[in-house]
Amino acid sequence: MTIEIGFTKELTNSQYAPLAALCAHYQRNHMLEPLAEVEIPMRERDFDSADKLIQILLSILTGCMTLSEVNSRLKPELGLATIWNWGRFADQSSLSRTLDALTLKNIEQLRASTTTIWRTGSQIQEHDWRSYLWLDFDLSGLPCSPQAQESQRGYFSDKKTPLGGS
Repeated sequence: MTIEIGFTKELTNSQYAPLAALCAHYQRNHMLEPLAEVEIPMRERDFDSADKLIQILLSILTGCMTLSEVNSRLKPELGLATIWNWGRFADQSSLSRTLDALTLKNIEQLRASTTTIWRTGSQIQEHDWRSYLWLDFDLSGLPCSPQAQESQRGYFSDKKTPLGGS
């Protein structure tokens, strides 16, 4: 399948174009195929369990905080669904039942398949472990505007608040 990204006069549009490109990359390189190894004991009607797990991943990547947001965010995105050769996305209730059906064995299978997925895309395997791996943790607080998104009042050690500044 050839994916072209550009302007069109058609009425089809997606607010998740970068995610569509990432999905096309995943499709082409079969990156999410290890999810098919998770054998969830449930009836498959329109989607198999691997498809539902991919849809749950896509819900996370589209910013859904809960599965209840899937119907409003993913259901209208038919263009994104066609990348995976689906006619539509599953309902949030179907995805929720899939997660409810996971057994401890399935969770272990899911853990193993996701480990396989991240290892294939990770550069950690190529690191020369004879030298140090430098991690920089800067735990100093940075001031921000009260109008910044999700900003909260906080405590800065050794910082004096000017009078009237709180």
